[in-house]
Amino acid sequence: MSAGSRRMAWRGELRRPSESFFAAFAQAVGEAGGPEAATCEAFDSLVPTVDWAGRLPHVPPGLPGLWAVWRLRPLLAEPSFLRLLGLQIHALAREDRASGAGLGAIGAGSGSWGNIGAAFASRKPALAWGEAQGVEVPGGADFDQALTLCAPDMASVGHKAVHAWTLGQLHLRLAPPPATARRMLGIALWLGASEPRDEFWNRRARVRLPEGLRVPEGTGAPCDEAVAMREVCDLGLVDLLDRWCARLAAGAGSGDLLSALVRAASERQLDARRDLEGKTSWNFVYLATLGRGLAPAGDPAPYAQAAALVNLFPPEEPEDRVRARVPRAASGDPSEALLEAILDGEASEAMGLAEQLEGHAGPGAVLGVLAEAASRNDPHFNQSHQILAVAAAAELESMVSGPARGAFLTALAKHLANSQGSGDLGRMADEALNGP
Repeated sequence: MSAGSRRMAWRGELRRPSESFFAAFAQAVGEAGGPEAATCEAFDSLVPTVDWAGRLPHVPPGLPGLWAVWRLRPLLAEPSFLRLLGLQIHALAREDRASGAGLGAIGAGSGSWGNIGAAFASRKPALAWGEAQGVEVPGGADFDQALTLCAPDMASVGHKAVHAWTLGQLHLRLAPPPATARRMLGIALWLGASEPRDEFWNRRARVRLPEGLRVPEGTGAPCDEAVAMREVCDLGLVDLLDRWCARLAAGAGSGDLLSALVRAASERQLDARRDLEGKTSWNFVYLATLGRGLAPAGDPAPYAQAAALVNLFPPEEPEDRVRARVPRAASGDPSEALLEAILDGEASEAMGLAEQLEGHAGPGAVLGVLAEAASRNDPHFNQSHQILAVAAAAELESMVSGPARGAFLTALAKHLANSQGSGDLGRMADEALNGP
């Protein structure tokens, strides 16, 4: 088969996935440009045609999951990375298509950020998309501006800001052609300008914060992580905002605040009901976004928003919490033991083994096992929550304290063990990529 025929086969599978999808994907990643070119081709083919409006207020899980796949690449062996990339693109390709030409029918505007701001103010996502298509060569500053526009909006638990940030990170990693970059920026802005809009938490925080306040980087005024974590977990929303805004006003630093929030999110994950495992893990994704640019120039309001978000998720009763346990028979390679416990759905053992492996080999070793476990599952089944949470943890690892790091590794081991799904699709991808 010629290179042109292979490319046509890949485009055909993106339009209408069949049992030949992974075979076409395997050929696509073997062409010039490799996985990067195959990802850009998928983005170009799918983003203009997906029924985004039909998914609101949510988005197809294949979209943010693309960032997660590329963020996890350094933690995965190449076969596992390719499996995960194929699964993620497959999830996006399975989404319903818009009637007509979808976003592709919207003409390009002038690329004016004044017009984009007006689109946000008037809730006109089509205008925001069209203006993005007029940006000649979108760069990092454009995605930063999109993130700033989305930052106050906590609709759908802060999805809009997260998508603006993850798409900017995907752009950075792929260095796509300008046409692909315009689609990346365009969908971030389309989502950001869409209904619903919710700035309630942002307004409640700002009335409690001194004008002009900025959060110092790293360590500022003394902040007891354990006390701050318990405030997030235990207080009602009004008391929580009062306490956290007082901490911010007293000069608490970004590193201490983020560490306390990650520990609180880990507590919520340990206490999450099994049916809310995935949704609760979203906290880590939002916190990674907070640590990587959601609070430009030290804006304090996003820290209060993050505290309110973690506080929002309901916990189980304390007596029902899963406890860490290291199996007596655990021997041999601790990484293999942890992976097996996760894939077997043994949450207590996975937690205990994660703690043991971190102590012996460090957090990077645990993250590698978590990434491998997440790469085995169909992201359409778990809405990409697993890979998003692990990718977020990889971002947070260098930004938080040792206790916070240990807490989220244990909590994520429990989450992955409790949310295992079918690996059949992953095995199909492996066969196509590596042979039976």
